[in-house]
Amino acid sequence: MARIISDACVSCGSCEGECPVSAISQGDSQFVIDADACIDCGACEGVCPTGAISEA
Repeated sequence: MARIISDACVSCGSCEGECPVSAISQGDSQFVIDADACIDCGACEGVCPTGAISEA
């Protein structure tokens, strides 16, 4: 199950650099996770300063 990024995202970009499979990218208004590429490792969740990333 892929992780998701909620509306609490402030587009800081911390998560993007932590993703080992490059599944995170800047969307229109916040960062988004490509569910097909996400390996559910949780690396992004630990670095999010707003707690916007969680399990789907």
